[in-house]
Amino acid sequence: MRPSRTRHIVLWLTVAAYMITYMDRVVISAAVPLIQKEFGFDLVTMGWILSSFRWGYALFQIPGGWLGDRFGPRRALSAIVVWWSAFTSITALSWNALSMAVFRFLFGMGEAGAFPIATRSLSRWMLPTERGYAQGVTHAGSRLGAAITPPIVVWLMLSYGWRSPFFLFGSVGLLWAAVWYFYYRDTPEEHSGVNKAELDLIHNSLGGPRSKTSVSVPWKAILSSSTLWTLSLMYFCYAYCVSVYLDWFPKYLNDHRGYNLKQMGFYAALPLLAGTIGDLAGGWVSDIWAHRSGNLKLARRGVAIAGFVIAAAGIVPATLTSDPEACVAFTCLGVFGLEVTVGVSWAIPLDIGGDFAGSVSAVMNTCGNIGGALSPTVLAYLVKWYGWDVPFLLASALCVTAALLFTRIDATRRILSGT
Repeated sequence: MRPSRTRHIVLWLTVAAYMITYMDRVVISAAVPLIQKEFGFDLVTMGWILSSFRWGYALFQIPGGWLGDRFGPRRALSAIVVWWSAFTSITALSWNALSMAVFRFLFGMGEAGAFPIATRSLSRWMLPTERGYAQGVTHAGSRLGAAITPPIVVWLMLSYGWRSPFFLFGSVGLLWAAVWYFYYRDTPEEHSGVNKAELDLIHNSLGGPRSKTSVSVPWKAILSSSTLWTLSLMYFCYAYCVSVYLDWFPKYLNDHRGYNLKQMGFYAALPLLAGTIGDLAGGWVSDIWAHRSGNLKLARRGVAIAGFVIAAAGIVPATLTSDPEACVAFTCLGVFGLEVTVGVSWAIPLDIGGDFAGSVSAVMNTCGNIGGALSPTVLAYLVKWYGWDVPFLLASALCVTAALLFTRIDATRRILSGT
């Protein structure tokens, strides 16, 4: 009997969730020029508004991961997607800077649990040799969502005003939540679409069936892991850098490189498309390397270090060139390298966390998104004081730092045995 492929349907549903997270969060990035025009917000005010999402996102990572570990991904992920989709739409009802910041903070609270719970949702389903690919393809989905969103947002804004995209994208999440709750199950044993061959394949790879939920999260062991803290510091550097491009690159192209609104929507999408390829390549190459060599530590470490070096090397000429098209081309290289590291980074919580991958990845993503939360505001002040070059050169330096940190990350050092 050939194994059924239910775990792959679960994976592609998760990919769709990742797409929606980034579609919803970059709507506002493409809308920044028109929001500033209507409300008169200066760059620093807009930076604080963009940061408010990321502070909510950073501060609620651990509670979000705990929800997935405690109540199971089926219920937890359905609930938080409904929450953040509602606040995606409610953003359009903002009447001043404070209201918009509050709505974006509440939106961030909801999205905070997305990646940790989604990581947890795959921990009972994906084989160890599929984890790098799974994390690569899910994050590729998120970047693809981010890439296709700016042109759609620009078209909707020019046709119906800047508020219309928020209503449209919010409704997509509600539809996904209904499908997820209907189809997904917390363990393969519960799913009617899993045949005995697939169940045996999963059990043989993961060490047998597991209980449906975890009663207690071993926080002492998790927080005592030196590998996790090095991973988290590395992810701080990564998240700071990627936030520069997710939050500000459309504005940068419009304000500093001279592209009009339609051109901005097109050119802002290209680096994110390159990042999508990077996400797919990084996880895939890491899994093949691990499978053929049997050296998981080197397979994770080598791919991530190469990605950060490529990113650092691409960002510098993108910043210093006077040619706008060359800037976009080098930015594509930089974002490609940056995203090569993502599938690897998110595979490691599965490698070291096992059943508690949701909580482990939540700690990593909390630290990462403190960097992401600082990024929009720091960039706004740096641009105000020094111009647009300095923030991007800082991002290049942080990529070098992340590469150095990855030399100390060991994916084979499990936090708890038997998880």
